[in-house]
Amino acid sequence: MSTSTKVSDLLGTSEPGVYIDGGFHDAADGARFETVNPATDEVLADVAAGDAADIDRAVQSGARAFRDGDWSFASPGERRAVLLRLADLVDEHTEELAMLESLDGGKLLGIAREADIPSVAATIRWYGEALDKIYDEIVPTGRTEFATVTREPLGVVGAVTPWNFPLYLATWKLAPALAAGNSVVLKPAEQTPLSALRFAQLAKEAGLPDGVLNVVPGYGHTAGKALGLHHDVDCICFTGSTEVGKYFLQYSGASNMKPVWTECGGKNPNIIFSDADLERAAGLAADGVFYHQGQVCSAPTVLLVHRDVKADLIDLVIERAKGYRPGDPLDENSTMGPLIDRKQVESVMGRIERGRSSGRLVLGGETASVNGRGCFVEATVFDDVDPRSELGQEEIFGPVLSVVGFDDEAEAIAIANGTDYGLSASVWTRDLTRAHRVSRLVRAGTVSVNTVDAINVAAPFGGFKQSGIGRDLSLHALDKYTGLKTTWMDLS
Repeated sequence: MSTSTKVSDLLGTSEPGVYIDGGFHDAADGARFETVNPATDEVLADVAAGDAADIDRAVQSGARAFRDGDWSFASPGERRAVLLRLADLVDEHTEELAMLESLDGGKLLGIAREADIPSVAATIRWYGEALDKIYDEIVPTGRTEFATVTREPLGVVGAVTPWNFPLYLATWKLAPALAAGNSVVLKPAEQTPLSALRFAQLAKEAGLPDGVLNVVPGYGHTAGKALGLHHDVDCICFTGSTEVGKYFLQYSGASNMKPVWTECGGKNPNIIFSDADLERAAGLAADGVFYHQGQVCSAPTVLLVHRDVKADLIDLVIERAKGYRPGDPLDENSTMGPLIDRKQVESVMGRIERGRSSGRLVLGGETASVNGRGCFVEATVFDDVDPRSELGQEEIFGPVLSVVGFDDEAEAIAIANGTDYGLSASVWTRDLTRAHRVSRLVRAGTVSVNTVDAINVAAPFGGFKQSGIGRDLSLHALDKYTGLKTTWMDLS
């Protein structure tokens, strides 16, 4: 069976459209684009390419559903029931959703099946369960006054999501936004639209009213821009590059001043002191940066190592990194899949080539193929990197690790804070006092001590500086998708 036939069977159509008002439709102008398997270069499906007209149709659908109130005025218990049914359906359809993500984005099938899709269900379930346990407020007033503070949904939320964790990161937006009673227009990355379209079908099956979730695949410069500029969109949430995140801030200013929440790039330091458990630190340093081919915003891509243990640690990292070899994502024995597309391969290889002048290449640095095809890059390690160089400053979004030595704690903190980003960081030490001190001084939204990239739906995720605005996950995410209303009553 060809992969295109497999996708057609999974979606129920070989030519998926925009998903508006509970069903698939052609784009207004009939335009379509091909989505391609990055592991084989095969065309998977011919997808409707939504643009401004389709975004407008989706927004009006969402606004109409919001006004009708079947979802926005539903009780927390009623919304909870639908979200829990949706989580159950995601669990039931894990295999097909994982297959779509693996084919569409090059994700290792085992990881998609065992980690990503179960996390989608868990996130939806967590927000569903939280709904009827959140209380509004009563303002302390005098005897002749009574005032309440209530959280109310905003209206239509525009969600623009990336290709590296297509459905999982979309759920970071969808679950709290829907839980709060909003309608959502989702613009998935054009590279990986398939799982979001299947998810929309499951949401309808779970009982979500038509129009509450609309999915418009299309390009960022057309559909994404139109969503950002639309005057009837009440909020934008975005995950992607810092460059594009800034565009959405501009779109807000040029339209209706809608709030914009961004989760953007990271250049994440992994600080290893001389008293650390070197074997564990080295293993997780390699795993953290080569997981999903380094296409992770919070990957620990800069390894800051005390010079007393640097040589030993690098040997351990390289040995672990050698286990990451490009392979077929559908093969359970593969440890690395492809990058998302040829454009990303060119970007990563350009940074590797330029990096040869600012660091010492000690592993990898070349493209690869599997059966003569695919968008693969070898696991790559640079030692003695200049922290002021591109390798030390810029998000590469590929399987590239930059190693930098330091002599003391102050130098490590200065290097760690010396980028435009502040998404995540790791600190390795057996000294509890140092762990607390360094964690406070490193400017990052999440600091993991004696591990890397720790994450849980119950804890907020996001960054400082140009890593974005606002937080995903946890109860704090609900703040982005609700507005506070104060209601005063005169009892005199």
